[in-house]
Formats: sequence, structure tokens, C-alpha cells
Amino acid sequence: MRLVLVNTNQLVPPIAPIGLDYVSEAVRAVGHEVALLDLCWEADWRAAVAAHLACNDAGLVGMTLRNTDDCMLAGQRSYLDEFGEMVRWVRQHTDAPVVIGGVGFSVMPTEVLARCQADWGIRGDGEFVLPLLANRLARGSDWTDLPGLVWRDGAVWRQNPPAGPDVRGLPTMRRTGVDNRRYYDQGGQIGFETHRGCPGSCTYCADPLAKGKAVRLRPPQAVADEVEALLAQGIDHLHTCDGEFNLPAEHAVEVCRELARRGLGARLRWYAYCTPSPFSVELAESMRRAGCVGINFGADSGDPGMLGRLGRDFGPEAIEDAVEACRRAGMATMVDLLLGSPGESEASLRRTIAQMQRVRPDRVGVSLGVRLYPGTALMRQVTADPARRGLIGGPEAADPLYYLEPAVADSAVDLLISLIDGDPSFFFAPAGIERDYNYSDNRLLVEAIAQGYRG
Repeated sequence: MRLVLVNTNQLVPPIAPIGLDYVSEAVRAVGHEVALLDLCWEADWRAAVAAHLACNDAGLVGMTLRNTDDCMLAGQRSYLDEFGEMVRWVRQHTDAPVVIGGVGFSVMPTEVLARCQADWGIRGDGEFVLPLLANRLARGSDWTDLPGLVWRDGAVWRQNPPAGPDVRGLPTMRRTGVDNRRYYDQGGQIGFETHRGCPGSCTYCADPLAKGKAVRLRPPQAVADEVEALLAQGIDHLHTCDGEFNLPAEHAVEVCRELARRGLGARLRWYAYCTPSPFSVELAESMRRAGCVGINFGADSGDPGMLGRLGRDFGPEAIEDAVEACRRAGMATMVDLLLGSPGESEASLRRTIAQMQRVRPDRVGVSLGVRLYPGTALMRQVTADPARRGLIGGPEAADPLYYLEPAVADSAVDLLISLIDGDPSFFFAPAGIERDYNYSDNRLLVEAIAQGYRG
């Protein structure tokens, strides 16, 4: 069977669709053909879809949704209407069934399917389920028991639980499914993955919804093989796609050791998302030897009470220790803050900014307002309030919905601006401020990449 895989993400600067890259490898490994239609590069996506499907006799079309929206209260830009339009346009140009997937879909599957005309969705690991679906369709077999499959059965949604398969069963990832070199040239870096799943209990986070809470580890050798495949394509600036690279820390050290053992640390510059705890001096030194040059710590707050309310299992001192360990190892650091969740006060905002000014990471990302996702503990908490105070956005289920603590809603922007007071290490741009730290359509970043900046 021939599968047409469609990348619908047209975000600028472009981000390589690592999920489609992995899926195409898995589909080919079981004997099916893959034809990729990458709409990222198409000025007229409608014409591109029509032309591609006219030239490719598809037995199944797979479409990926990376982002449901821009995840910023200041922007509140949803991508679902355009995605739904793309799915409907595909249906007009082929009789093949359409299945959708991707992290954006997996976060809110029924809400996304309700916006489009796809036959099915795959929640979770598409690399394992899409080849099985293709096999069943080719044989005319029943598909209703496939793990992670979501579809509408009349007036009822059917959702099979994701299987959470062992990712050690993935084929060798040669990273040839998409034009990674073009994405590197125009996007500045390429992603790679060392594990899936996150055991954390952060109240707001959608990662466990999309990838599961059980951590599934890729063998360090497989990770290093993939990195070497990217290096062979002339790509030497990478970024981890793990929720938190250092969960678990032992596996992170093993991956770093394998990269260093192969001598890749001197040939690479890579960056990682990490949690401030557990983060040891040993891990920092191992990452640096393996070629890591920068870490983004998702800290959320510098206030002990707020960290507890957000479900974080560390205190402010862990943030300080992690930044210091990186500084000694020679790696740049950024700390991301998520402000305005339930219980936030002017006092907690002051404590958080004061801690960042004391710790002095290289950059501090300040996000005011928390994106609410269906199925998260925070969504259940705030929507249990009959008055629904603090909610911003909607009204439909898939529309971006945010929470901003009413106690600081009117004062937080002015307070944060006064506390930051022009410090260039802070990235903070609420609505109405000229500076733009939203990745989507960021022209300054596009121009920097065009001038040769990477990473």
C-alpha cells in the first residue's frame, strides 16, 4: 500500500516534523510505500495537495498536527480551523481514508476530530499503530481493536487506550523521511529523542496525555546512531525532543557517555529541556562532554508555595543548584517561568523575579497565564469553580483556554515590567508590547537564522 503522509505545520521559522520522520521509517520497515507531502514549503497548500494526490494513488493518507495553538495568552492563535480546512481539502481530492496524529492531536483527540472530517485519529505512538492500520486495510481486516485509535461511531466517540509500546522496538532511525537539511538551513536546528513519557505530576502539563506517564527509554546506542545519521547530513546543531531530558537522570548520563565515547561531543552543539531536579554536577559535566552547550530549565516559579501548587517536586534551591552546575560546566542556561496559576499573588511574583535576579541564568522566559488542556489536573481544578473565575478564551472545547489568577490579573503586567525594569536577560512580552518572543512568525529569528545563527 502507498501511504501519503502530510505535514500540515507551516510555522515560521520551520520546525522539522520529527514524528513524520519516525513514522515514515516505521511504515517502510513493514513494506509499505511512503510519499511525503510537506506543506511547510508550499505557498499555495491547496494547489500542492491537489497536485500531489493526483500523482499518487494513495491507499491511506496520514496527516500530522504538531500544535493546536501558539500556547501564549498574549497571542491566543489557534491552528485548528486551518488544520480542519486542510483535512477537508484532502478529502475532496482522494477517496483514500484519512487518519490524523501528532502530539497536538494526542493532547485533545476528540476535540480535534470534531473540527475535521478524518476517518480516524491515532493517539500516542503513530510509529507502531500506523503500520498496523495499513496492514489491516490492505488485507480488509478489522481495525477496531488497534491501540490508540480514535473514531466517531455514530453519535459516540470510540477511544482505544494507547498501548505505550517499548520504543526499543523502533527500527533504526536514518532520518531520511523529510528534508532535514533544508529544515536545518532555514530553522536553525533539528530535534532528536532519547525517551518518551513523563512521570511528573505537574498540574498543567499535557505531555503525559500525549506520550504517557510511563517512561520508555531508547537505547543509548540507537540515539547515537541517529545523531550520527544527522551529522552525516551536515546537521550539527540539535535539540532534544524529550519532555525532560534528565528524567530519568541515569539514562541521560548513559546517553551522554555513548555520544562522548564515539567522539561526537567535539562535533556537536546540542540543547536540552531539563527539570531542575534531579540535576547533578555529574550530569552537567557528562552533558557538556557529549556536546551539550545549553539547557532550558522548566522551573515555573521561584516561590515555594507556587511550586507546590503546580505539582513540582523541587524547591527554589534546586533551580539555583542546577544553574550553578551548568555555569561551572560551561553551558548556557535559560529558566522558563509559568506565572499566574491559582494562588499566585504579588508577593509570590516578587519572590520569583527576585530569585531569578539572584541566580542569574543567561535568559529567563516569562509567561503570564497558563494554557489549560482537557484532562489535566489544573483544568479540573479551575473548571470546578462554579463562577469560572480566571478563565480566558473559549468558547468551544478546542479553542485555546487560559487561566490567570484574578488576584493579580489587573496588576501582574505592570508589576512584572517594573521588577524586570528593562533587564535584557528577561523575555517578557504581554499583549500590546512591541517586543515579540512568540516563536510563531518571529521575523527577527528568521533573519538571524538566515545570517547563519544556529541552535
